[in-house]
Amino acid sequence: MRVLFVCLGNICRSPAAEGVMRQRAPDWVIDSAGTGGWHVGDPPYGPMQQAAQRRGIDLSDLRARQFQTADFDRFDLIVAMDRQNLADIERLRPRDNATPVRLMAEKDVPDPYYTRDFDGALDLIEEAATSLLACKSVQPDQ
Repeated sequence: MRVLFVCLGNICRSPAAEGVMRQRAPDWVIDSAGTGGWHVGDPPYGPMQQAAQRRGIDLSDLRARQFQTADFDRFDLIVAMDRQNLADIERLRPRDNATPVRLMAEKDVPDPYYTRDFDGALDLIEEAATSLLACKSVQPDQ
């Protein structure tokens, strides 16, 4: 299974989701990206790295990149952190592409870069990761 997590800048929520899922699904190909390009090449935001590290999740080797249209062909599933990210991704969808794009959680994962609630965002991401792994539609043999 190849899964891409997408947020706005790829420095908080999506790299956190990438780190969580790399631990929980080590046989999957996991990546993350941002809809914006402001932070391309930057490591995850320091406070998010610290919050993740307290949970045993190392994000230090990750670097931000911008979502690309080609990602629709590279991944089996694209997961957006909020409804705006989802809309931005869908605007880039190539004609006749059927790659599923879904929200990470039932409600938007608030951006901790602005809310400063890094632990709260991680709580939502970890809960949603558990649900994602349990979802039959994302199982490799389905």
